[in-house]
Amino acid sequence: MSIRDLGVIPDTGKDVTKAFDAALQECRKNGTRVLHLENGVYDFWPEDAVKKEIFVSNTSSEVECPSKIKVIGLLLEDQHNLTIEGNGAELRFHGRQTMMGIIHSSGIRLRNLHIDCERPGASEMLVERIDSDGIVLRFNQSSWYEITEEGRLELVGEGWKTEYPHCVEYDKSSGHMDYSTNWDIVHESRAEEIDKGLVKVFTGLTSSFKEGNILTVRDRIRDQVGILNLESEDLEFEDMGIHSLHAIGMVSQFCRNLSFRNVRFEPREGSGRILASSADFLHFSGCAGKINVQGCRFSGAQDDCINVHGTYLVLEEMVSEKQVRLRFAHHQTYGMQAFWPGDTISIVDRKSLRTVCGNVVDSVCRLSDREVLLTARQQIPREIVGGRYVIENLSWTPEVDISDNYFTGTNTRGTLITTPRKSVIRNNVYEKVGMSAIFISGDAGNWYESGAVKNLTITDNRFIDCAYNDGAKNAVILIEPSNTAEDAPVHDTIRIISNHFESEGRKPVVSHSVRALITDF
Repeated sequence: MSIRDLGVIPDTGKDVTKAFDAALQECRKNGTRVLHLENGVYDFWPEDAVKKEIFVSNTSSEVECPSKIKVIGLLLEDQHNLTIEGNGAELRFHGRQTMMGIIHSSGIRLRNLHIDCERPGASEMLVERIDSDGIVLRFNQSSWYEITEEGRLELVGEGWKTEYPHCVEYDKSSGHMDYSTNWDIVHESRAEEIDKGLVKVFTGLTSSFKEGNILTVRDRIRDQVGILNLESEDLEFEDMGIHSLHAIGMVSQFCRNLSFRNVRFEPREGSGRILASSADFLHFSGCAGKINVQGCRFSGAQDDCINVHGTYLVLEEMVSEKQVRLRFAHHQTYGMQAFWPGDTISIVDRKSLRTVCGNVVDSVCRLSDREVLLTARQQIPREIVGGRYVIENLSWTPEVDISDNYFTGTNTRGTLITTPRKSVIRNNVYEKVGMSAIFISGDAGNWYESGAVKNLTITDNRFIDCAYNDGAKNAVILIEPSNTAEDAPVHDTIRIISNHFESEGRKPVVSHSVRALITDF
């Protein structure tokens, strides 16, 4: 089925949101298996997008963003066994919105597509010149700005402006990215436009600036999501270019079986941009089945490239011998459904991060956005008390295969992984990743990202100039669970073999609390 036959035409510059949604509904009604797009640009604005209240992991607190309404430009909901064949088309999004959502769907395959924003959420400006009385900034053409009557430089977009800026600076000479306070200096100084895209900033604080460096600035508030996959299964992304993702990138939450093959998470060639996401590229929260990431490129994120984890909920109170009141403890993760009847759970000591017993969920009752009442099938041991323990959902933990990928252009980490199931990180290149290229954590006191690794192999990878801004840890591969009681190891059976390290002055591996750490160096 051709999307033109369903009334959607590219390259008009007009909003196709309603028409595209109608085409998807027609595909669902007719049982269409393949929807063909034409090579061209399809524009999406937020005005006619679907609005849904959705709580998304690792996004925003009640204070940061009270509304959980997601404005979803392209929504596939209750859609099954559909391939969208892009034929090289570009989906271009405008304003602040969750660009794409795949919700309660299965068998969805996206191929040969480009995804980008007219005005990305992050701004970029080159330090073109340093004068005796200030600096000259050249803005990337996709980064819009205004100068106020008071002479202050403001970063603006389509119906928005950056209100809570976070700056990361790219050093062109080293290829490194690191946190920077230089935007604070810029914003507090008087600015004057010299020419279109060229701004003089008058300041005596020029010593911290470096000609040729690029300031990248995003808004800290994660109001929307770049792409959201929610409670869906068997999703495939293949031969795609994802060039800009708003707020946090692609979040997959309680999904089963996800595959990414030959997807380029990086700015479009020729755009002059260096950022493609304001935060993580791929964020997997509470997923199951198998996650495959193969032959992909990750370049230009202000946070981690891949993060795979579950969520610990704090056991606040033993209500009865089978009932417990649980609380979402991290300020940016709450409100989502974290358990279903029949799920296997583990009760974990917060200090040691060791499982003290297991159980099975009988029922779950939502008490509030922060709290749930969980009823277990078996009696819970009497020694379990509120506040000391957390609960992890073991049914929603995935196998992971991350192979043949290239990671670069981030000031934080390349790959974070905490899952007890068999996982492999192999034949990847990590180049100029600011902190640890691979980080294995698990904690029940800060991010509450579970849990214990039980079977992980890291092999045949190449690490080039990584962990350059990781402080005292200085580790290319860091294994650091947050347990404070060390009576027994947290992680088990981690193999680090046949890897090549080219990160002078930095430790290949720093590990803590691992049983059976196998290395060949």
